[in-house]
Amino acid sequence: MQTSEITIQDIADHARVSKSTVSRVLNNSCAVHQDKRSAVLEAMKSLGYEPNVFARSLAGGRSMTIGILTQNIGAPFYDSIAQGVIEGLAGSGYSPIFVDGQWQKSTESEVIRTLLGRKVDGLVLIGGEVPVEELNQLRERLPTIVVGRELVGWENQCIYIDNVDAGYRATMHLIDFGHRDIALLRGIKNHADAIQRFEGYTKALADSGIEFDPDLIYQGDFSAQSGVLGVNSLLSRSTHFSAVFAANDMVAFGARLALHRQGIRVPEDVSIIGFDDQAEAAYMTPPLTTMRQPAVEMGAAAASALLHRIRGESYQLPKLPVQLQRRESVARLR
Repeated sequence: MQTSEITIQDIADHARVSKSTVSRVLNNSCAVHQDKRSAVLEAMKSLGYEPNVFARSLAGGRSMTIGILTQNIGAPFYDSIAQGVIEGLAGSGYSPIFVDGQWQKSTESEVIRTLLGRKVDGLVLIGGEVPVEELNQLRERLPTIVVGRELVGWENQCIYIDNVDAGYRATMHLIDFGHRDIALLRGIKNHADAIQRFEGYTKALADSGIEFDPDLIYQGDFSAQSGVLGVNSLLSRSTHFSAVFAANDMVAFGARLALHRQGIRVPEDVSIIGFDDQAEAAYMTPPLTTMRQPAVEMGAAAASALLHRIRGESYQLPKLPVQLQRRESVARLR
């Protein structure tokens, strides 16, 4: 018998229960005795019945889908958050729909409208540049959780890390190892994460009595190519540096390659510290010291929080720490 031909009556007859019992099991709307529930589920399995989730969800006023706005699909950090969202939705009956904002406000607004047109039941927005005014209007329409941005008035609706503190601790780790000429390969100029990590960097220098040197700053982005270009720029200007604080691990990978091409050893000649602790960081040569950002945990927490908001349940977003992951790319100066 084909799934499309199977009716509730067929299941009821096979399980020897009423149609209303089958309906209650399908909709999970109220308690059903375990013996009858098992009989219905076994009948569905024997008949090869697959419930039409889309039709049932529409009848219930929900699409059972969650819209996920991410940035740069394929970028390890954002993909890790997305993986966490998938894990957080597992077993909930909700399916994710992913769109890519590409770090462009106009693109983000367009793909969010696309998600709204698909009648998603909630939104998880990962990073992005959408103004808070627009986000305030958006959350009035449907439950929304933001990941990776600290927004005023969005307490318990956004999950983020303390980038100032993380940037401070990364820089202090290098200073504690005797480094004073620390190059900073910055991320995207107007990106909040890059701005805050720069603030942590300058604060660590000031607290350590080290004068800020603008020649040690390279304004790049979050790509590996930026790491290559940053190191090449510093070397072409004969800028002396004993350590590099990279905007993220991708930038650190590029910086490592550029130093290798110039015959500069890591960490014997120049130390490197990254940010994120993506999976490949442990397999760089040498393994990369980095600040571990809990990306998967952030995504899972965001998904869980959104499900609670959809159901009208209380919840509390966790405060997730950034941890220094010590490996072999930072050496102590003699």
